[in-house]
Amino acid sequence: MKLVANFVEKPWGRHDLPDWAAVPANLKDPIGELWFTPPDGAHLPLLVKYLFTSERLSVQVHPDDVQARARGLAGGKSECWYIIDAQPGATLGIGVRRPLDPQQLRDAALDGSIEREMIWHPVAPGDFFFIPAGTVHAVGAGIMLVEIQQNVDVTYRLYDYGRPRELHLADGTAVSRALPYDMAQAVRASQGGAVERILARCPIFTVLRATDADGLRARLGQQPVWIIPLAGFATADGDSAGVGECLYLDSPASLCLSADAMVLAAVEGAL
Repeated sequence: MKLVANFVEKPWGRHDLPDWAAVPANLKDPIGELWFTPPDGAHLPLLVKYLFTSERLSVQVHPDDVQARARGLAGGKSECWYIIDAQPGATLGIGVRRPLDPQQLRDAALDGSIEREMIWHPVAPGDFFFIPAGTVHAVGAGIMLVEIQQNVDVTYRLYDYGRPRELHLADGTAVSRALPYDMAQAVRASQGGAVERILARCPIFTVLRATDADGLRARLGQQPVWIIPLAGFATADGDSAGVGECLYLDSPASLCLSADAMVLAAVEGAL
C-alpha cells in the first residue's frame, strides 16, 4: 500500500524544498512536515514523516509507554532521525552535558541555560540518531530528515527560545532522563561501514538501511514493513514509491528495489 503524503505548514518550515516534494499549490506558508498515512485513514503503530527546518525547534521530551499510560495516553513515543540534508553548521540537540535532576532541568528551562546544557551535535547527510523516550532533544535549523516514531501525539515542550508557546514543565521534567546522549545509539556517515545495516533496534521498532530486496526479505520474514526510499524506487503489489514517498506492506514478499535504490525499512519490535 502506498501511503498518502500530507504536507503540514509550520512557521519554522521552509519554502526551498527539493524537487521531489510535490507541495500542493494551495499551500503558501512554509512546509515543516510531510506525514505518510493510509488512504483509508487507518491508524498504524508507527508514523513516518519528513521534517524541514529553517529555525531551531523547541527543546522537548516524550514519555515512555509506562509514563504515558499513567497519564491516560495510548502510549509513549520513541523515535529516530535519518539526516537527508544539512546546511553548514546545522546541529541536533540530543542529551545534556551533565546529569540533571528534575528541579535542575526545570531551572535550566526557565532561565534559558538549557541551551548551554544541551549537547548540539553537528550533522551531515547519512547520519542517524535513535531517540529513546525520555531523551531531551531539539532539531536544529537548516535540516531535512526522515523521522520514524511511535504513532502517538505526545510532546512535552521544555523550552522554546522565548517564543510565546505553552511549556509543559511539570510533565516534561517528570518524564525526562536528562543525561548525556549515548553515541552508541547513533550511526555517523563519516564512520563509513556497510550501507546495508541495522540502524536501530529496540523493543518498539527496528530500522534498517538496505539496497537489496532479497537480503531484506531474509531479515524480515513475513512481517509488516514500512519502506522509505532514499534513492531509486521500491515496488510491491502494484504500487511504486520513490524519494519523498512511503510504502506500507503486510509483508515484503513482493518487494522489488531498483538497481540504484537505497531504502529505510522499519518494522515493529526488535529483530
